[in-house]
Amino acid sequence: MRRSFYERDARELAPELLNQVLVMDSGLSGRIVEVEAYRGSDDPASHARRRMTPRNATMFGPPGHLYVYLTYGMHWCANVVCETDGEPGAVLLRALTPMTGLDLMYANRGPIAKKDTDLCSGPAKLTQALAITGSDDTTNLIIGKEKIDKGKIKIINDGTSPPTDPGVSTRIGLRKGEGDDFLWRWYVRGVPDVSRAPKN
Repeated sequence: MRRSFYERDARELAPELLNQVLVMDSGLSGRIVEVEAYRGSDDPASHARRRMTPRNATMFGPPGHLYVYLTYGMHWCANVVCETDGEPGAVLLRALTPMTGLDLMYANRGPIAKKDTDLCSGPAKLTQALAITGSDDTTNLIIGKEKIDKGKIKIINDGTSPPTDPGVSTRIGLRKGEGDDFLWRWYVRGVPDVSRAPKN
């Protein structure tokens, strides 16, 4: 997909990422089935709500890159950068349905993964399963003429359209007053890999 696909409001991009395929050069891939949108100063849950820092710099653009950060000092989370260059915005990849490379995903996840739905049903699970780490921060997701990062991580459209009626809910794990009432989470209904059943 072209950079223009990502150059828009996180709340617009997020549901459009559903059913797209995240592909690693290691042969691992999964269909995106759950996402959350994060913006800038108008989003109290965003890393970019105050200013640019070394940690969140990738979130300020350019769009079409991967923003990877460490949470709780132990788990990596992967986000797709959006908005226009200089305006912070990102879409958190919360869950995938595994497609290829499941044996390696099981090895990456370790003995805690007992079944396929244990592999990528959460933001920290999917980065562990796909071996995405902080070294992947700033990876360019755009392929084609640019050929930057040699396609190490990319998002492709395999012909499966985003759902016309995705599930929508508040974002997960936020404290009261942190934008916990924003309906900025989207997911593919009826998919067992979604990380948590919605409350609404």
